[in-house]
Amino acid sequence: MFMDLDASSIRVAAFDRTADLGQVEQLAKFPVALIGDTRGRMGMMDPRIRPITPKPLMFGSILPVWCREGDNLAVHRALEEIRPGDVMVINAMGEVTRAIIGALIAEAAVIHGMAGLVVDGSIRDAEELAELGLPVYARGVSPAGPYKSGPGTVGESVACGSLVCRGGDVIIGDADGLIVLPPSEVAGALTAASAQQDYEETMKTRFRSQGS
Repeated sequence: MFMDLDASSIRVAAFDRTADLGQVEQLAKFPVALIGDTRGRMGMMDPRIRPITPKPLMFGSILPVWCREGDNLAVHRALEEIRPGDVMVINAMGEVTRAIIGALIAEAAVIHGMAGLVVDGSIRDAEELAELGLPVYARGVSPAGPYKSGPGTVGESVACGSLVCRGGDVIIGDADGLIVLPPSEVAGALTAASAQQDYEETMKTRFRSQGS
């Protein structure tokens, strides 16, 4: 454990990470809005979960965590499950008065290879998180720290920002927000996004020619 804590109340489930992160990185070069347009405008997270740090571009495989309101024991346990390229997606029950993540635990997560953080709740130490270079999305910011009592889960599917987020799902974020999709659909999404971008560039060229 990151700290000397009793995490026996935290249920941990195994899941497969099958996403091709090389393909995911290629898909993340397209705007989230454009990717969403090609997917029937579905799969985009509640826009009230916003970028907190100044470099919001993020992509990876979801490591889902479920916490009781104002309690981050499950997050501490989740540190042991992080693999490089994981994005920790935390259902903190939308509670914004008490932060679930701060700079200390975030730095430990980065050392383990975490690629980003999404919290349906609050974070704190926003300036220090920005200095880490870690993309962080959250519903709020609060200076009040968490309790560490549990219970919670790691690896089981969670609700976050009105979406079901499963372990190993792909998540991509930019300044507009976040989109989630199954790893099996990344290749098709990449083809569709490329075609959509070509179409939009053609339309922009037409508009410019008409205005000249």
